[in-house]
Amino acid sequence: MIINQTLSPFRRFSPLATDPVAPATANLRRLFWLRNVAIASQVVAVVITVHALHLPLPVVGLSLIVGSLALLNAFTWWRLRLSINVSHAEFFAQLVLDVAALTGLLYLTGGATNPFTWFFLLPLTITAALLPKTYIWAMTALTIACYTLLMAAYVPFPYGNLHREGGFGLHVFGMWLGFVISASIVAYFVVEMAENLREQEQSLAVAREQALRDERVVALGTLAAGAAHELGTPLGTMALLTRELEQEYRGKRFAELHSRLRLLREQVDRCKQGLSVIAASAGEARAEAAHPLSVEAYLRELVEQWRRLRPGIQVHYELHGSDPSPVILSERTLSQALLSILNNAADASPQAVELDGHWSTAQLIIQVADRGSGLSTVASATVLKAPVTTKSDGLGLGLFLAHAAIKRLGGHVSLCDRPGGGTRTRVVVPLAALTASAIP
Repeated sequence: MIINQTLSPFRRFSPLATDPVAPATANLRRLFWLRNVAIASQVVAVVITVHALHLPLPVVGLSLIVGSLALLNAFTWWRLRLSINVSHAEFFAQLVLDVAALTGLLYLTGGATNPFTWFFLLPLTITAALLPKTYIWAMTALTIACYTLLMAAYVPFPYGNLHREGGFGLHVFGMWLGFVISASIVAYFVVEMAENLREQEQSLAVAREQALRDERVVALGTLAAGAAHELGTPLGTMALLTRELEQEYRGKRFAELHSRLRLLREQVDRCKQGLSVIAASAGEARAEAAHPLSVEAYLRELVEQWRRLRPGIQVHYELHGSDPSPVILSERTLSQALLSILNNAADASPQAVELDGHWSTAQLIIQVADRGSGLSTVASATVLKAPVTTKSDGLGLGLFLAHAAIKRLGGHVSLCDRPGGGTRTRVVVPLAALTASAIP
């Protein structure tokens, strides 16, 4: 279904959704892959030493240790499939098992004389980058103890005739290779793990900012609810008096006065409706009994209502979506939020405002565009985050409150500059939030 009453179609937007993995889980996954690389490297090193260099190694003992690491990694793979957060203690336990396996391998291949003792730095570096201070000191003590033990107790490496054939040069090469591998692993895996921590800190900062914003909304809502209660009584009295005066001054003789009294009563009723919406937005009560409407009829009614409020502004609109359109409850809080967005667009662009409404079975997307001066740097950074007024941009406190109301319904508001000048405001609301069971 397409109902076209617009000058030109709007550009379509596609929402972007991200589903970030928990940093601790991502770090354990990287450790899993790092261990896979270590297991493969150990197997290759044993094969080369035994078959290419013809040196006798305790293959059975080495195979048991490498096999144990493979079993540990199989358990880690199973663990990663569970939807359970990885704790610091669990991650540290995995590193301790890696240190134990490394100590066993070095014990069977020369102990502290093995050039690959560099690898003790890897679990220590990972711990220092990711875990609290207690775990860092514990890992430091463990690696120092293991290295010290290997200086006194180890199975001598069977160098054979290598010493007479340049074996020391091979040992130096092994030290160099161990350093290169360690440095590469630190540069890749540890830096990636640290990046996860930075992302986590950024997420916490965003959460703190959101909590502060919510506190402002709650405070503003409390103040608005109090003001609504205070103004409700005099407005009710004014409405009653205007009705009585209308009844008293009827007839052709008082036609002009009667017309003015009726206009006054309508304006008072409008003020009362606005106050009821404020009270509902603050969590006091429903603004009024919502009635079921199709999405198409709701948007038509909204546009016609706004036209009556702003008769001097031209609005061009396009409505399209699934046929038949879903049925929702006409909720006053959402209507008032959308009217505020239209008012901001009209303030910025009195000549014309464009509205594009698109719906599916799952959500309602409304885009309001104007040809104003566009978004200033200050406005784009703060208008949805704090109650500020920037009327030169066609934005103000109403947009902040509209965003808060739409967010309560599970939706969101976004702003962007419009090609050719102006601002486009995009509102996305899940239709599930507008059903009878969802609206309190």
